[in-house]
Amino acid sequence: MKLIKRLLGLTVLLAIAFILIAFILPRTVTVERDIVINAAPEVIFPYVNNPKKTETWSPWLSHDPNTKLTYTGPEAGVGSKMEWDSDNPNVGKGTAEIVESIENKEVKTALDFGPQGTADAWFRLSPEGTSTKVTWGFTADAGMNPIARWMGLMLDKWVGADYAKGLSNLKTLVEAQ
Repeated sequence: MKLIKRLLGLTVLLAIAFILIAFILPRTVTVERDIVINAAPEVIFPYVNNPKKTETWSPWLSHDPNTKLTYTGPEAGVGSKMEWDSDNPNVGKGTAEIVESIENKEVKTALDFGPQGTADAWFRLSPEGTSTKVTWGFTADAGMNPIARWMGLMLDKWVGADYAKGLSNLKTLVEAQ
């Protein structure tokens, strides 16, 4: 009986420590990847400012080519919106809407993953001689949810790998033109 009480006490202490440590972890999670593409910003910009064109280099569609995609709003720029729906947990369901677009420089997107939360994403295009450095970033707020804060520790690994793959796909696509 003493062993059971000790194990129960240890379990409670570990649960309390898990929660307390979570509130020391960062509330905001940011992931960024970049790549240099041998093309001018004006060549790359249409591929990040038009949700339909992201299909040509998206890292997630390779996880599930049967993902259902729906587009609303203008074809490109502010208000252009893409919805996706997949049974594959690596793709899931959500929306991405362009909320800011500065021609050949930057595109900001509001992401909504339903019950998994919201996030902001961006593309920044920085000329480097005859090439362009493309930065793809993502910021999410874990709020006061201790589990979300612990999961935030893994986001860089999970999302970062897909961002690197997507940027590589984009580079290959643009440089092949």
